[in-house]
Amino acid sequence: MTETIGLVLGMSLLAAAGVLVRHRFWPNEDCEPREDVAEYIAMMVGVLYALLLGLSLVSVWEGRSSAEEHVHEEASAAHEIYQLADSLPATDAVRLRESVTQYVRHTVRVELPAQAAGRPPAQEGWQLLRNVRTANQLPADAKAIQQATAREVLTQLWLLNDARRGREADARGGLSPILWFGLLTGGLLTIAFMFMFGIQRSATHVVMVMGLTGLITLTVLLIYQLDQPFTGPMAVDSASFSLYFPGA
Repeated sequence: MTETIGLVLGMSLLAAAGVLVRHRFWPNEDCEPREDVAEYIAMMVGVLYALLLGLSLVSVWEGRSSAEEHVHEEASAAHEIYQLADSLPATDAVRLRESVTQYVRHTVRVELPAQAAGRPPAQEGWQLLRNVRTANQLPADAKAIQQATAREVLTQLWLLNDARRGREADARGGLSPILWFGLLTGGLLTIAFMFMFGIQRSATHVVMVMGLTGLITLTVLLIYQLDQPFTGPMAVDSASFSLYFPGA
């Protein structure tokens, strides 16, 4: 948060310094007549850049929401499997619970910290998930209620599997380089037009450019943070797993 505030203030002060330099060395341009075509182009650049900012912000917000939902679904499915073990024979119940606990601990202690560091999950998690599926196998003489429980566990395993795949896909997602190029280039153009079409009072011009620069910088930084759902101060963490498995 401190780095974000510092960068926003730094960019605002840099823009203010640019305005002061402009008024110092090119003061007569403030009185030059403005061309309607140039003002129209500047307005269109601002409008298009606002649309690009809105599109990018909505896209990364949906990506983060998707990551949060997948983590919650994964934790919920693991918890359901753990609870369903109550209906199984004692030995099978212990084996199933141990396999689920191992998977959850690996996810919380290894995979999510790795994703927070920008690394993809290893294949060990999939192996632990296969162990859960293996632990769900019952003997042929199992009771009908136990067989029904095993089928429900299998359903939850499919949900857990899909949620895990979604979590891995969320980590690989993000805005395309073209959108990032548009965000950075559009921001520079929008600020540059504020220099070209200045206001006669330099103090007002400085305040407006500082405000616009700070707002654009803050929005781009917000998009950058949301574009990485498992890293940074707004990261999706293991809170959902901790809710169902406090000891994990």
